[in-house]
Amino acid sequence: MFKLHTSIAARLVLGYGLIVAASIALLSGIFYFATFGVLDSNINNKIIAISNRLVDTFEGRPITELSEEITRELNDGIDSDTEILLVVSATGQHIAGNLTTWPEPNAPLGELIKRDVVRVGKTTSTRLLIRALPDGGRLYVGHDLSEHDSIRSLVLRSIAAGAALSLLLATFGALFFRRQIEGRINDIRRTAHKIELGDLTHRIPISSDDEFGLLSRDINRMLDRIEHLMDGVRHVSNAIAHDLRTPLGRIRSKLDDALRHKMTVEILSDAAHSAIGDIDDLIFVFEKLLQIAEAESGMRTQSFETVNLNDIVLDMVDLFDATAEDRRIVLKTAFQSAVFAVGDRHLLKNAVASLIDNAIKYAGEGATVEVGTCFNSGVASILVRDNGSGIPVQELPKVTERFYRLDSSRSQPGNGLGLAIVSAIATMHGGALVLVNEHGLTARIDLPCVEVDAHGR
Repeated sequence: MFKLHTSIAARLVLGYGLIVAASIALLSGIFYFATFGVLDSNINNKIIAISNRLVDTFEGRPITELSEEITRELNDGIDSDTEILLVVSATGQHIAGNLTTWPEPNAPLGELIKRDVVRVGKTTSTRLLIRALPDGGRLYVGHDLSEHDSIRSLVLRSIAAGAALSLLLATFGALFFRRQIEGRINDIRRTAHKIELGDLTHRIPISSDDEFGLLSRDINRMLDRIEHLMDGVRHVSNAIAHDLRTPLGRIRSKLDDALRHKMTVEILSDAAHSAIGDIDDLIFVFEKLLQIAEAESGMRTQSFETVNLNDIVLDMVDLFDATAEDRRIVLKTAFQSAVFAVGDRHLLKNAVASLIDNAIKYAGEGATVEVGTCFNSGVASILVRDNGSGIPVQELPKVTERFYRLDSSRSQPGNGLGLAIVSAIATMHGGALVLVNEHGLTARIDLPCVEVDAHGR
């Protein structure tokens, strides 16, 4: 049952039906009046022309000559089924013609009128033009409308049958149209209901490339993003529960141990300093998590500007040059011509710094770390390449997850958030973090490239 006040499908169907009905009525009216307008005009013009010819030809001549002409025309076999001619005397006596009865004497003269008469012994509907003759008689010129009325009746029945069939087809079409719309909408509603119940894996089925198909694709992409973010939230929650419980337990244990022993100023001071150090580490972890959340939310996009990626690389290499030298690591640069992208300069510096820090930390003593930029097919890239041992292939998809650390790196300081932050920053800029084992590890941040003039604009 239609719920007109709440269902857009019902309103569309009703509107579609009304438009179809109005269109049928309009076209039928145009066809009817155009067709019979032409027929009526032809009949009227023919009656007037015959009447004028007879009157003009026999004006001032004896009425017997007019009677002979009428008799000749009625017997010439032309329009014998429809023509009506009659001459009556001033006293109303039949002189010549094919009418047995004719309109009353006071019928209007010189006007086309429609009357029922008896013609050749049969009552018929006619259109007549009555003219007065000089001797007081009258001339009747007309056209039998029997055939005309039969055609009119046939056309009206045909229009009615066609309209009924068209409305029937329109009704079935409207119902089919409504079913299609409601079916597509119900697919979206069922998916939304399952998502509401917690099944984030469910997606809207896509069966076409029409507007509903495009909308379904957009919603599915949104659901993919929501599922990814929710997975990230669950992963973070689990990671916090497991990875942060240890430092919190350590802080509690140190404080509890200090309280159990003789509480001297020195013991309490050491315990407090140790607890503050551990708490600072936790604050640092939460700051990193907030950075990831900020990057994934896109809150910093309003600060985007055109930046020279070569300048960012040079700044970060200068920053880590002393650290690399202390670890006997060769830190060098490799550039193409100036490469530009649109982004947040501070976030991109953080991302490059994190990649350089990882390379120095895990490449091993005596390794070489190369930092540079390149441009290829509209993509601007920042590369950090080392010749260390790389990352096992099966671990590559996991290292960008929050708190994920390789077994071989657990002895190194860190919290497993560095690459997660870099990945989030790259995604925020419309790019991606790509990790590839190439005689070591190559970490590449791919960003959409922009073209600038010689002045960097």
